[in-house]
Amino acid sequence: MSRRAKAFKRKVTPDPKYSSALLSRLIVRVMQKGKKSTAEQIVYGALDIIQGQTKKEPMPIMEQALKNITPTLEVKPRRVGGATYQVPVEVKSDRGLSMALKWLIKSARDRKGKPMAERLATELLDAMQGQGAAVKKREETHKMAEANRAFVHYRW
Repeated sequence: MSRRAKAFKRKVTPDPKYSSALLSRLIVRVMQKGKKSTAEQIVYGALDIIQGQTKKEPMPIMEQALKNITPTLEVKPRRVGGATYQVPVEVKSDRGLSMALKWLIKSARDRKGKPMAERLATELLDAMQGQGAAVKKREETHKMAEANRAFVHYRW
């Protein structure tokens, strides 16, 4: 049992351009070594690329892409009687969004040969269509949870 005080969630301030807290979380996740202005350029550049390619507003596209990436189930290891079982559990919305952002950025960084803004835009467009590495990661997570459904009674 933890002896520390309860950790409280801080409010995320919305980004200045689109007034979106979701976009602000994406910018913070893209940021490396404290360079927020560079991260903002990357994310806003990706949204501009999306708007140029689709001729539509980029925010609904980004929200749909994140909805397609966000997992609903995951597995957590649970030790019972000397054996470790992968127990499927439901993902809370905040953790699901955090996982989705992490997978999106990782899959965009793994694409090589283009600037980061283009890679992020391509990954967002793929995710909106239900394709791409981030959506594949979500499907793998769901498949793992489905395969271990027999251990659901070990939930705590």
